Amino acid sequence: MFVMFLIEIEIRKFMVTVGEKAPNLKLGKWVQGMETNFDKEGDNVKLVEVFQVNCPGCFMYSMPEVINIYQKYKEEGLTVFGVATAFEDYDKNTLENLEMLLTTGEVVGETKQALSQYGQLNDGKLQFKIPYPVAMDSLIKETGEPSIEKMTAFIKNQLPNFDSQPEDYKQQIFGRVKEYFKSKEYSAETFEMYSLQGTPSTILVDRKGILRDVSFGQTANLEVMVEKLLGE
Repeated sequence: MFVMFLIEIEIRKFMVTVGEKAPNLKLGKWVQGMETNFDKEGDNVKLVEVFQVNCPGCFMYSMPEVINIYQKYKEEGLTVFGVATAFEDYDKNTLENLEMLLTTGEVVGETKQALSQYGQLNDGKLQFKIPYPVAMDSLIKETGEPSIEKMTAFIKNQLPNFDSQPEDYKQQIFGRVKEYFKSKEYSAETFEMYSLQGTPSTILVDRKGILRDVSFGQTANLEVMVEKLLGE
């Protein structure tokens, strides 16, 4: 029991909870705009767009929506910044490709294929520019075996009822997660700290610095949530 108690303490270190103070994002290089973070944005509402360079849905759906929200509310107390992360396709989701994207509008991989297919590129380049600051997630090279604490935190984020499952099932899940971590080249610190499930994702923080929402995929009510927080 004491060991499990210690594991629970370690799990809480990995978790960021809606309704609590939002910790600063852990970032690598700022590629566009001035370096910033939650603690530098005063009482503004903060909206973070988390994407991957090799993520067609990020550029076709989520990013245009966030740009629209930025343009609409940037003078009303909204701060927006983008974070390019990498949890797969490490050869494409690179700092170099992010820098190319932001300086020339060129895209790569599946993003280029999809946007070309749907006629959303001009001479191989994006039809829009990202107008807000953008940074690269902090990527840490993976070495050695993943800790039980880290694997357990990951599992419980995906399967909240994990503790109530049969022991055989738990061991199967641990085995699969261990193989997943062994296949990872890097840990993306912001992506993992906020327990994001994929890209595109958004992080929304209110004027007091409290985390109010973390969403994966298209969020139909994102603008509604932003308006509500701006009005508080």
